[in-house]
Amino acid sequence: MTFWEVRNLLFQVGIYFYQRGQYREAEPLWTRYLAICEQVLGPEHPETLRSLNNLAILYLNQGMYEQAEPLYQRALTTRERVLGTNHPDTAQALNNLALLYSDQGKYEEAEPLYQRALAICEQVLGADHLNTIRVRNNYTNLLQEMKQRTE
Repeated sequence: MTFWEVRNLLFQVGIYFYQRGQYREAEPLWTRYLAICEQVLGPEHPETLRSLNNLAILYLNQGMYEQAEPLYQRALTTRERVLGTNHPDTAQALNNLALLYSDQGKYEEAEPLYQRALAICEQVLGADHLNTIRVRNNYTNLLQEMKQRTE
């Protein structure tokens, strides 16, 4: 098989397992997929960053926060450096890291990330864009959680 076929096969089979909640089966496939992307495409390629994000989501869904955090942080740092601080993909990376912190109850760490992500989305995409609405809803949920915690 060619490189593209192997890479695509790893991703597609990983999706199959992921959608069925078979995260342990998906993890080695997506880990290998990420390694191929890094080796062939480089660490800053958009596909490599997407694979970082997918693996981080897989870890997040399993409550494996310590494994997810460095992947989300790396994706954010790279997107900020390559795409800039006001790019929609950077906003998505901010939102993803904020979700991780929010899930862990680290509200003070999540809040400024949501604020930055929302500001980018509103400025670049507009208030009614689906991504802006998603970030706004996540931020609103965080604020509600923070309020309940103080009551």
